[in-house]
Amino acid sequence: MRTFLVLPAFALILSMSPVARAQAQQPPAPMSIYSGSFGGGFALTGGNTDTKNFNLTFNLVRDPKTKNIFKADALYLRASQNDVLTLHRSSLKLRDEYNLSKRVFLFGEFGYLRDEFKDIQALLSPIGGIGYRLITTDRTMLSVSGGAGGYFEKNSYVPMKKAGSLNAGQDFSHKLSATSTLTESISTLWKMDDFDDYLTNFRVGVTSTLYKNLELKVEFLDSYKAKPPNPAIKKNDTAFLTTFLLKY
Repeated sequence: MRTFLVLPAFALILSMSPVARAQAQQPPAPMSIYSGSFGGGFALTGGNTDTKNFNLTFNLVRDPKTKNIFKADALYLRASQNDVLTLHRSSLKLRDEYNLSKRVFLFGEFGYLRDEFKDIQALLSPIGGIGYRLITTDRTMLSVSGGAGGYFEKNSYVPMKKAGSLNAGQDFSHKLSATSTLTESISTLWKMDDFDDYLTNFRVGVTSTLYKNLELKVEFLDSYKAKPPNPAIKKNDTAFLTTFLLKY
């Protein structure tokens, strides 16, 4: 009788030990090497003035937790007022970073821009360079980079412009809270044969989680072309976007 009482008690104590609990735990799910989001925003007004505005955005990060990180960003903007087109722009940036250390990295980048109202039918900018992470913490990231490459711009009625290029950029992100993040970036592309002809893109925004994988992003964009193809074209264009994003 004592044997039958001791064995269940011994089994119960053994099951409550740290070793037994560790063995009972399931192995963690493998971490995905892909992350990003896609989404869009749409606005309509009617009455004395009819306006239609919408944007589409996509970004992808491939981080296998090794030395290489691949990033892709795409943006499409279109707006009209009283059925007259007032904004039509699309951009794409592909970037691969190779970490030499925790702070220093090499990068290769390809940029594409099409902006109908700047008379840029296509602007291609393949670039390679080096970057440095000034701040790298769980909450805050700040990096700067610079490089050189090519510059290919096609405007209406003229042959494609070809030149070397220099590029400098800065990227910043900071977690305001567990559900909100502030992001900011600026980059400038100079033509080597005319440093007065450059393109600067600036963006700043706040992203907040609404529910699980659904986010709301409010963002301000500023694009400045120092020498537009036509003197009648304004150098500066701005856009204020409200976008719903689905993370994956």
